[in-house]
Amino acid sequence: MGVKKQGGIIMRKTVLARRAMAPAAVLIVVSALSGPAFADESVEGPNPSDWAVGVPADGDSSAEGEAESTVATVDTSPTFHPVPAMSAGQLAEENKLNALPEVSDAAVDSEGVEGEIGPMACDNPVKTWYTITSKKAVHVPSWWNGTSFKDGPGGKMIVKVEKSGKISAEIGTSGEAEFDAVIAKAKATVSVKITAEVGITTGHTYEHLIPANRYGHLQYGSWGYKIGWTKYKTSADRCGKVKIKSGSGKTPTKETGWRWWHTAT
Repeated sequence: MGVKKQGGIIMRKTVLARRAMAPAAVLIVVSALSGPAFADESVEGPNPSDWAVGVPADGDSSAEGEAESTVATVDTSPTFHPVPAMSAGQLAEENKLNALPEVSDAAVDSEGVEGEIGPMACDNPVKTWYTITSKKAVHVPSWWNGTSFKDGPGGKMIVKVEKSGKISAEIGTSGEAEFDAVIAKAKATVSVKITAEVGITTGHTYEHLIPANRYGHLQYGSWGYKIGWTKYKTSADRCGKVKIKSGSGKTPTKETGWRWWHTAT
């Protein structure tokens, strides 16, 4: 454990266990960013302020006295799973169908009997489609060893991604075709940077001062989204839409980086 003096203040420098440290002279330090430039690459566009303050990883339980997490770094991964893009025509057709009123799954035929077959009253196409019902910027963590660090109290953290891996989307679909359809719709309506899978490579070094008497945390992962989705079909009379199923989950993007926060213990 070393002692470093800066501006007349003596600081204790902590060394993270379980890894070999790179010399300080060759560290690549990435300054904290206000947020990646998503606005001009997203169809709807996330609010840049979402990234300015950062968000807890979905499912994390906040430790007592946890400070608000922040975006420490933003990188663009060189490896990601390509997602088929929806055409403008496909998107326009689905948006038109999605504007139809939601009706019951039971149609009524000409004799007043409930069933799937009834008189066609409208000329909308017979189709199933997906819509994204909610979105929230989240940090999707890479939980394998070598991408998550804690140190303190006080001092300075110097970290580096030590092990490569992949982060895949988890969205609660029932098959590959449905999975691809939801991811494609999210890419078209939330952000073009959404992907089904993103690769995490080694390197990505970062350092951060830890406040006195606090413990620092750095977690690498993808700056992605938590989404809600619904699957619809055209009603039997083609005048409305019928809800088939819905789900939710997390999608990574091409953007990866460190999330920083600190706790009392």
